[in-house]
Amino acid sequence: MPAIAPRAPYPLKTVALGGLMAMAQVAVAQQADVPTLPDVTVGSTLAPSTLDQTAASITVVDGERARDRQWQVNLSEALPGVPGLLLQNRQNYAQDLQLSIRGHGARSTFGVRGVQVFVDGIPSTMPDGQGQISNIDLSSAERIEVLRGPYSALYGNSAGGVLNVYTERGEGAPRVQSTFAVGSDGQKRLGLKAQGESQGIGYVISASRYLTDGWRRQSAADKNLLNARIDTRVGADGQLTLVASHVSVNAQDPGGVTPADWTANARAVAQNPIDYNARKNTRQTQAGLTYERRIDSANTLRMMVYAGEREIVQYQSTPAASQQAATSAGGVIDLKRTYGGMDLRWAHDTEVAARPFSLVAGLAANVVEEDRRGYNNFSNGVLGVEGALRRKERNTLTNIDPYAQVSWRFAPDWTALAGLRWSNVQLQSRDKYIANGNGDDSGNTGFHRVLPVLSLQHRVSDSANVYASVGSGFETPTFNEISYRPGSLPGLNFGLRPATSVSAEVGWKQRYGFGDAVRGEWTAAVFQTRTRNEIVVADNTGGRSSFQNAGRTRRQGLELSNTTWIDRQLQLNAAFTWLDATLSQGFCDAKGATCVPAGKRIAGTARTQAFLSLDWKPTSHWRAGIDWRHVGAVAANDVNSVRAPAYGVFGVSGAYTARFGGWKVDAFARVDNLANKKYVGSVIVNEGNGRFYESAPGRQWMLGVTAAYQF
Repeated sequence: MPAIAPRAPYPLKTVALGGLMAMAQVAVAQQADVPTLPDVTVGSTLAPSTLDQTAASITVVDGERARDRQWQVNLSEALPGVPGLLLQNRQNYAQDLQLSIRGHGARSTFGVRGVQVFVDGIPSTMPDGQGQISNIDLSSAERIEVLRGPYSALYGNSAGGVLNVYTERGEGAPRVQSTFAVGSDGQKRLGLKAQGESQGIGYVISASRYLTDGWRRQSAADKNLLNARIDTRVGADGQLTLVASHVSVNAQDPGGVTPADWTANARAVAQNPIDYNARKNTRQTQAGLTYERRIDSANTLRMMVYAGEREIVQYQSTPAASQQAATSAGGVIDLKRTYGGMDLRWAHDTEVAARPFSLVAGLAANVVEEDRRGYNNFSNGVLGVEGALRRKERNTLTNIDPYAQVSWRFAPDWTALAGLRWSNVQLQSRDKYIANGNGDDSGNTGFHRVLPVLSLQHRVSDSANVYASVGSGFETPTFNEISYRPGSLPGLNFGLRPATSVSAEVGWKQRYGFGDAVRGEWTAAVFQTRTRNEIVVADNTGGRSSFQNAGRTRRQGLELSNTTWIDRQLQLNAAFTWLDATLSQGFCDAKGATCVPAGKRIAGTARTQAFLSLDWKPTSHWRAGIDWRHVGAVAANDVNSVRAPAYGVFGVSGAYTARFGGWKVDAFARVDNLANKKYVGSVIVNEGNGRFYESAPGRQWMLGVTAAYQF
C-alpha cells in the first residue's frame, strides 16, 4: 500500500491567508505606472460585471486562445490552466471527460456530477444534477467562464462550481474557414465554419467531424458536431438570439484496468469490454431562444426558453452471470429523453442613500421526461448484442427555482452583495417492468432548500480588489444514484438524502506593471467547504452501484493564478492549486465489510495541481509555445489503498500564419507528452473489479492547417 501523506495541520489555513495578504501588500507597492489592460465582462454573475470587480473566483478563457494549436475536440485542451479545476481526458469518448471543481464532482464515474454546465444560458445539467459536456463546440466558443466558490450556490442544485460556455456572435463581413488536422492513433478532424453579419442579422455556423482509432484497443470513436447561432435586433431596445446544436457520438468503451495490468502494459484492456464489444451511441439535438429588452434606463427583462431530445444506447461489459438476479437491469441501457425549460429574469438599477443599487430577480424551471429500458447484453450465447428486456420505466425530473440578488455600493470603495435561491427538485418513476422477484419499483421523492450567498468587496486601489464571501449549497442524489438500493434490495433508494454544504472564501485580484515592458494580473483565493451527508458508494457489485450518505467532509485549499505579458511578444501563464479534501467522519459500506476512517482523502481528488505555459510571438507570422502540467497523486477508492501516481508532462507547439489578399492560412503543429511519460490519465472511482486506471497516451503529435477567406 502506498504511503499516506499526513493531513495538513489546521494552522496551514492561517499561514496561507497570511502569505496571501503579504503578497498583496508587495503587489500594491508596484501599482504605479500599471499598463492599461482591457476590461473583461463576465456573464456568470446574475448582473454582468467586470472580472476584477466581481466578488467571486472566476477564470475566463478566450475562445481564440483555447483553439490555438489545438484539436478543438475536448475541454481538457482549453482549460488546463484554471486553478481549482481538475479536468482529465479519459481517452474514452463513451464516458466523457472527468471534471471536478474544488473536489466537487470527483466521485463521478461517467458524465459530470456536482458541477453545473451551461452553453449560452441553456443548462447541460439535468434537474437532478447529472450533466454532460459532449455537446460543447470549441470551434465556435467566444469564451469559457469557470466559476468557483460560494457564489455557485445561486445556480441551485449540485453547483459545487459552474462552467459557462458562450458562443461567438456573427459580426462584420462574411467569412468562411476550413480546418483539417491529423495526428497519432488515427486521429483526424475536419472543421467548417461560416460567420458574419448581413442586414442586421449576425450568424455563426460551425460543423466538425473527429475520428480516432484510440490509444488503447476498444477505444475508437466518431464524433460529429453542428452548432449555429443567429442574433438580431428587435426594435431599438430588443435583442433576439437563437442557438441550435446537434451532436452524434459513436464510441467504443475500453473500460479501466487494474494497477497491476497497467504497470505491465500501459495499453492494456480487460477482456470483458472486448468480449461484450462495450460501446455507446449518443444523439442529441436542442435549440434555445433568448430575448432581452431594455424597458427604460433602469429596467431590463430577459427570457430564455429551450427544448431538446437526447438518445443513448450503451452496451456495458457487465458479465452475463451478474445479470441472473431477478432485480438486475441487464447490461444494455436504452435511454430516450425529451427536455426543456425556461429562465425569466428582471434587472433593476437604482440608488439607495444616493449610492448605486441593483436588484435581479428571476425564475428558472426545467423538466426532463425519460424513457429508460434495460436489456441483457447477450442472446443465445452471443455476447454484446441486445437480449431479453430487464428494465422499463418512465421517469420525470423537474425543478422550479425562484432566485434574487441585490448589490449595493454603500461606500465609494465598498460593495455588498446578497443572493438567495429556493431550489426545489422533484423525481418521479413509473415502473413498467413487473416480473417474478422484481416488483413494482414506482415512487417519487422531492428535495428543496433555501440557498443564501453573502459577499463583501473592497477596492484597495485602482488596480487591486479584495473580497470575502460565504454561501450555502446542496447536492441532491441523481436518478442514477437512487436507482438501486444497497444489498441488492428491490425498489428505488428514496432514503438517500441530499448533501448540504457551507462554503467560505477570501480572495484577491490585482493588476500590476513594471515600467512600459511588463504588465499582468494575478489572483488568489483561500477557501473552505464543510459538507454534511456526503453521498458515497455503498456497494458496487454485479455492474450496479448503490449509494449512501456518509456524514461530514471538508474541502479547503488555496488557488493562485497569474498572467504576465512581456514586451508584447511573451506571455507567461501560471496556476497552482492546493486542495485538502478529506472525510471529517468515517463510514462503512452497506455490508459493513469495509470501513473508511476519518481523515481519508475524498476519492478522485488530487492534493496539488500546477500549470505553466510560455507563448512567444516574435512576429505577426510566427508563434510558438511550451507548457507543463502537473497533477498530484489521485485517490482511486474511499479507503485510499490505491492511488494513481502523480505526474508532470510537457507539450510544445508552433504555428505560421500567411496572408494572401482575402485569404488567411494558418499551419500549426503540436506534440503532447514530449518526454513520452507513462502515467494514469484518470481514475474510475471505486470501480468494483479493481479496474481503477484509465491510461493516458504516450507521446502524441498533431499537424493541421486552417484556411479562411474574408469576403
